[in-house]
Amino acid sequence: MTNTTDIIGSFAKGLRVLECFGADRPRLAISDVATLTGFDRATARRCLLTLHHEGYASYDGKFFTLTPRVLRLGMGAMASLPLPRIVQPWLDQLSEQIGHSCSVSILDDLEIVYIARASERRVMSIGLMPGSRLPAHITSMGRVLLAALPEEEAAALIDRADLTPRTVHSLTDPAEIRAEIAKVRSQGYALINQEIELGLTALAVPIFDSRGRTVAALNTGMATIHATQDAILGTYLPALLKVQDGLRRVLS
Repeated sequence: MTNTTDIIGSFAKGLRVLECFGADRPRLAISDVATLTGFDRATARRCLLTLHHEGYASYDGKFFTLTPRVLRLGMGAMASLPLPRIVQPWLDQLSEQIGHSCSVSILDDLEIVYIARASERRVMSIGLMPGSRLPAHITSMGRVLLAALPEEEAAALIDRADLTPRTVHSLTDPAEIRAEIAKVRSQGYALINQEIELGLTALAVPIFDSRGRTVAALNTGMATIHATQDAILGTYLPALLKVQDGLRRVLS
């Protein structure tokens, strides 16, 4: 257990301030950060001005915005992870084989984080790349990763999630989402149909290490045209499972 005297509180507060920024919150005022973190205004102000002084945020007198310098932190962490380097050649081959984009992600609290991607063609309105984040409960990879957790832990995450629907097909009832995750846990794959974005169907399977532990999720996405669920599973699931088996052999 970490000794509390070894923790630098001001550094931890700065990290919490960094985490306040996102695609839906690119510009934040001091009051916004104070509200999001629970810090008093003086603490939020000092953290933001420190980020500005070190070049990690710009400041126009009212709003703070992160600068590209922040990417050094994320890209450095991504480059240090062995998993993206291992899975990328498999993704490239799979994407070329099936003719659709393929991705690998890991779970970070309520979200999935893309760590590798092979883009054959763009099927989502938003651009996805390593480092991109999406809600776990509503994505195929997220449901696979939630299914790998103990049921109580997965349920607790769902209870904390923002269940605002993305489309008319999105599941928003916690009980229904838990039931879907239980189904994924039983069948070994997740298939979502237009829940994250209209016109998009996605299929995902877990990635196991050599001990059988789920370490990530693998998926492919395609435009929803006239393909039935059975057709999608029959065409793409065997290819995903083949990669799953291959990666299990190399992930120690």
